[in-house]
Amino acid sequence: MDKLTALLSGLLFGAGLAISGMVNPMKVQNFLDVFGRWDPTLIFVMGSALAVTYAGYRLVLNAPRPRLAPAFVLPALQGIDERLIGGAVVFGLGWGLTGFCPGPAIASLVFGYWPSVLFVAAMAVGMVLARHLFLGSDETLSADG
Repeated sequence: MDKLTALLSGLLFGAGLAISGMVNPMKVQNFLDVFGRWDPTLIFVMGSALAVTYAGYRLVLNAPRPRLAPAFVLPALQGIDERLIGGAVVFGLGWGLTGFCPGPAIASLVFGYWPSVLFVAAMAVGMVLARHLFLGSDETLSADG
């Protein structure tokens, strides 16, 4: 049941990304091009995602336990540190330069777009390097993600 739930969640997420146009890197780059071909529609995609996430967390965390797991697993770290800021900078630079973030890049693989294949491969290499460099220095890099 866990794998089926994960598959259905992933398919729903990927469909939402495709419908919203997030799998098109030009949509993101045009959103970031405020003084050129600015496309403000990404604001509505982000706002909708934030609203659904906020409502979902309120609904789910009020339950005594998750429906498909024995307990909630929430991040232990609550503060802002150098690694968080560094990761945000690297993520933002990659997003701005390529127009991809991880979810849409993976979802766009179904279209056979070679830049997304290249991005996902580079992302996988980066994940392996990060795990190798920081393994054991923080619980957030556990095998569970």
